[in-house]
Amino acid sequence: MVPINLRSLEDAWKLGNHFGLVPLVLPIGLDNPVERLFAVRSRMNALKGSLQPLLTFGLLSVAGLLIKPAQDALLALFGRKTTAVMTNVPGPATKLQLCGATLEQTMFWVPQSGTVGLGVSILSYGGGVQFGVISDTTLCPDPQRIIDAFEPEFAKLLALTLMLPWGNT
Repeated sequence: MVPINLRSLEDAWKLGNHFGLVPLVLPIGLDNPVERLFAVRSRMNALKGSLQPLLTFGLLSVAGLLIKPAQDALLALFGRKTTAVMTNVPGPATKLQLCGATLEQTMFWVPQSGTVGLGVSILSYGGGVQFGVISDTTLCPDPQRIIDAFEPEFAKLLALTLMLPWGNT
């Protein structure tokens, strides 16, 4: 599941959750990392442009009004169809100051229910990127392996991307 922001840019400063969830099927059968990247991009663009985020936001909003057993049943429906939650949050490009001190790093964890086995959070901030992985130790006893495998895959993708023709795609 991928949370999709439904808030407009002019309302970005407001507190509260305003996102829908969409199920993204990952192209794990594609060996070429560039093909995988473009497949994920294409699938995400199609999902973002669909009514699914608004529909799930509406369902989750209605769930908040229901009695606890009905809430649990509706949330369990989402949980049974979800193996992982991943989100990317773009933060400020320059580091923030608070009371004269520079905030060097920030981090967040994806929202997930007790039945979701893996959560991946990506946050860009101050010219860098933070990755976080949280996992159910029964399903993924060593999440560090995921983190360790990310850097070489990213380096491979970067090298291949630099070899692609530059321009509008």
